Amino acid sequence: MMTYRQTSWLLAALFLLLVLKLKLLPALLAGLVVYHLVHFVAARLAIARLSGKLTKILSVVLVSGLVITLLVAGIIGMLAFLRSESGGPAAFLGKLAEILETSRSSLPEWVYSTLPRDADELKAHLAGWLREHSGELQIWGKEAGHVFAHMLIGMIIGAMLSLREVVAEEVRKPFVAELGERTANLSAAFRDIVLAQAKIAAVNAFLTWIYLGVVLPLTGVKLPFAGTLVIATFVAGLIPIIGNILSNTAIVIVSLGHSFQLAIASLLFLIGIHKLEYFLNAKIVGSQIHAKAWELLTAMLIMESAFGISGLVAAPIYYAFLKSELKESGLI
Repeated sequence: MMTYRQTSWLLAALFLLLVLKLKLLPALLAGLVVYHLVHFVAARLAIARLSGKLTKILSVVLVSGLVITLLVAGIIGMLAFLRSESGGPAAFLGKLAEILETSRSSLPEWVYSTLPRDADELKAHLAGWLREHSGELQIWGKEAGHVFAHMLIGMIIGAMLSLREVVAEEVRKPFVAELGERTANLSAAFRDIVLAQAKIAAVNAFLTWIYLGVVLPLTGVKLPFAGTLVIATFVAGLIPIIGNILSNTAIVIVSLGHSFQLAIASLLFLIGIHKLEYFLNAKIVGSQIHAKAWELLTAMLIMESAFGISGLVAAPIYYAFLKSELKESGLI
């Protein structure tokens, strides 16, 4: 006979599977972001110490509204900036293809011979993986409004859940308590992995801005899409390891549009950042979730193969959750 804990594990696994199958990962992530931000702000404002239950609830509602408004404004502002500078993701990818195609003649023979012959072949090489997941890209592209609506609903749910911090908890039945434990562990796994990766992504984005926005202009070089590249470095950096590879590839290609020498200089700069990132991963990610790089890569490979882009994004969080559950049960 299954115990309450085993049943809660089964339901948690089913929930996480449905999140990926029903393409609700953006809603889940948005809800968790709002929940933790509201909890953080409420703790700093000492809302829990206010007198009166209604006063506490109204305070959390106001904080939640402010957090959601700022997040939505930030997302809209970032998308508007990216569209104004690069014309959007599709246009940016086209620009990268154009840069590679027009730079072929200035490259050494050993590099020239390894590049695709034309833009179509280039896109086949660079975007082959993306085309395999065209259905998912439609969700994030053509159906962006639908995804944004899911995210907004997720934010509202996250804000509503944050209210439980100011409402007196009733005595829970054993099964409900176990479900609450699984939810708390998932929330903690999200907090740990996102906090760790956000620190690393912020460092990478800051160093990239120093290179693209300060060092290169001082030498008389001003690369196009510098703002887009910095934002892409931070956002992609939230995905361990693979995200930085993608953003770094874009930086090298844009540098190639100026000269082969600058592309080599950018590559050397990014290699230096990666050396720093190995240290940061060991200190930050390792200390937060006690996971090695190979563990995260294996989880990401499996999840990407099974669920595509959504699985790739969810893999670090799901793995951290699984590992915390196994540790809590004394299995590892």
